[in-house]
Amino acid sequence: MLVPQGFSFAVAQAGFKREGRYDLAAVVSDGPASSAGVFTTNLFKAAPVLAGMQAIEASPTARAVVVNSGQANACTGEPGLADCRQSLELVGAALGLEPDAILPMSTGVIGPRLKLERWRAAMEPLAASLGQAGPMDAAKAIMTTDTFPKVAWARVGDTPAVVLGMCKGAGMICPNMATMLGIVLTDAAVDPGTWRQMLAQAVDESFNRVTVDGDTSTNDCVFGLAGGASGVEVVDDESAQALYEALVDVCQSLAYMIVQDAEGGTKVMRITVAGARDDAQAELAVRAVGHSPLVKTALYGRDANWGRIAAALGRSGAAFDPAAVTIAIGGVVIFEQGRPVDLDIDALMAPVLRRQDVDIDVTLGDGPGGAVLLASDLTHEYVSINADYRS
Repeated sequence: MLVPQGFSFAVAQAGFKREGRYDLAAVVSDGPASSAGVFTTNLFKAAPVLAGMQAIEASPTARAVVVNSGQANACTGEPGLADCRQSLELVGAALGLEPDAILPMSTGVIGPRLKLERWRAAMEPLAASLGQAGPMDAAKAIMTTDTFPKVAWARVGDTPAVVLGMCKGAGMICPNMATMLGIVLTDAAVDPGTWRQMLAQAVDESFNRVTVDGDTSTNDCVFGLAGGASGVEVVDDESAQALYEALVDVCQSLAYMIVQDAEGGTKVMRITVAGARDDAQAELAVRAVGHSPLVKTALYGRDANWGRIAAALGRSGAAFDPAAVTIAIGGVVIFEQGRPVDLDIDALMAPVLRRQDVDIDVTLGDGPGGAVLLASDLTHEYVSINADYRS
């Protein structure tokens, strides 16, 4: 694992939801780091999202990110905001930081307020852990229904600088910056304005390109800290491009892991739409296919039911000529010029649909528009997990 210089990690067992597991984590920069944040578009924004937005707007730099699992602090009104501020004061006092320099993230069940007495009890072990824990410990601490910790890293070009990211998310996933939280760190030096633009664009190319169930959470948030400890500076287009490519690489790797770890999921669909009138039309089409319960359940059942894909395209709102549409699964064209091909589709598709990764390629016409989306299948286990989520 490549870990950026100038950052320390801490974890603690606070018992927010269940005993015996890490559920509180902090990432601390040695000095002020250029800060960036991308936040949920859900109108019911959780208290930590609102506090994080305020912090990013108030200052170009930050010193730390603190994350808890097991309690979302969402739909808690002004008392929830006050709880969030108090939690930052506790963490600041424990780690020797100004509360305003800490960016908050939370995930868990919507509604309940923070258990501040458990925050207080966790401060001593959190402080003792600082510098002793690593990125994988922090990634484990922010998990909820995730089955594995999600960490990715990349080197910035041929320099010593590194980008490291971690995230959590497996259900309630359709980021439109799902309970999806992400932290991205780099030891490259980049001005806050450039860094914020980079993170927003990278999120659009990664986390906003995935769906599990079409639900956008109250708590979705991605924070980025650029500390500069490597001595590598972004000073021109070439160095900016190198940092951006590493950032996108890390974010796309994490985004894939989210779909791979979808609640109850067994498949990852890579849906590509080309030939649309424009990108917006392609976006409508690709999301209609990726969100469709019928498409997702067919994929789970290894059923080459191309009709469900065609039907989703037809109701997507995208404008196209049905007679010009081509659909391919796993590189095999099964629908062309508005009708199925004359092949034994079930036999051809059987080995393709046994794979974890399944490509679905759609051509709507000869226009310039295109879009890509990663989507999971929909299984019995997904229903079981979410039917019992609060118990």
